[in-house]
Amino acid sequence: MSLAKGCDGVYAPDVELDVRHLRVLCAIADSGSLRKAALQLGMTQPSLTTQLHRIERAIGGTLFTREQTGSRPTALGHSVLSRARPVITEMAALVAAARQEARDSAGPGRQRRLRIGSVGSRAVAAWLRRVHERLPDTDTTIHVDISASALLRMVAADQLDVAFVHECEGFPLRVPPDAEHRVLMAREPQFVALAAGHPAAARDVVHLADLAEDTWMVDPTADHEYAAMRRVFTEAGLNPRVVQVRDNATAAELVASGEAVRPCQPTSLPGPGTVVRPVHGDPLAVRLLFTWRPRVLSPPALDALYGELRAAYLDLAKVNPAYLDWLARHEPVLLGRVG
Repeated sequence: MSLAKGCDGVYAPDVELDVRHLRVLCAIADSGSLRKAALQLGMTQPSLTTQLHRIERAIGGTLFTREQTGSRPTALGHSVLSRARPVITEMAALVAAARQEARDSAGPGRQRRLRIGSVGSRAVAAWLRRVHERLPDTDTTIHVDISASALLRMVAADQLDVAFVHECEGFPLRVPPDAEHRVLMAREPQFVALAAGHPAAARDVVHLADLAEDTWMVDPTADHEYAAMRRVFTEAGLNPRVVQVRDNATAAELVASGEAVRPCQPTSLPGPGTVVRPVHGDPLAVRLLFTWRPRVLSPPALDALYGELRAAYLDLAKVNPAYLDWLARHEPVLLGRVG
């Protein structure tokens, strides 16, 4: 980075901002954390911090404040972000249009392709198998990411055609302006995994108070999972210890050993030495969304993809009797489609 002398005689960093820098700012704002933004961008946190400082020096002001709960935009940051987002959207639209034109010019003999994105779910494998069976001549790829925000950015940037994501209750996702979506589940309850020897494991339904003295685990790369859990505990008047564990194998071992408990999808199978139980009142919940870029597929093709996802998801409901019971009580119409 070179230094240039301005007309006022002050030396300033010679940094030209581009779309990459704007994406960095948006990633920090969307995730609310330098650490989470670095994970989404595939960078180390020190590298991201250095880049942010360079951007702030180039602009001439502080864009984010560091707080105990994360990074928040300053007034200047909000102003820059309000201008940056349309630029990123326009650039994504330009690239998408150019790629579509290139695909169209390749001629009818070119193999069709379908790029699917998804958060981690046991439904992914069955969904992909169904898609392969329905579209045997289509080059179908899958990209799995625990961050729904990262997947939506890939949809906006024409890196994915469709995506299956979940949204923590109370923490709405920033869906790209030109993207469309359908709701698979308006409110999917999150169950809890705990050791088979835990006192609460003998109950069909556990209460949060039953686990108030336990250590809870969350994945730090999951969007808003920690904040959503903390909000639920605060509303319940509880303050259990919450630790962040990224490795699923380690998390499973900690649960089995009785060292911790963790929320899980209601379609989850219990691991060795563990049980999965619903939580009274369903305080932890997410919304399941099927999203896509407009004009990427015909309406009948999108209906078929959504239908295959729904069928794959509902098939999993047969595995967990507790979830079957929950669906029978709360979503009987949806459950009626399980065949």
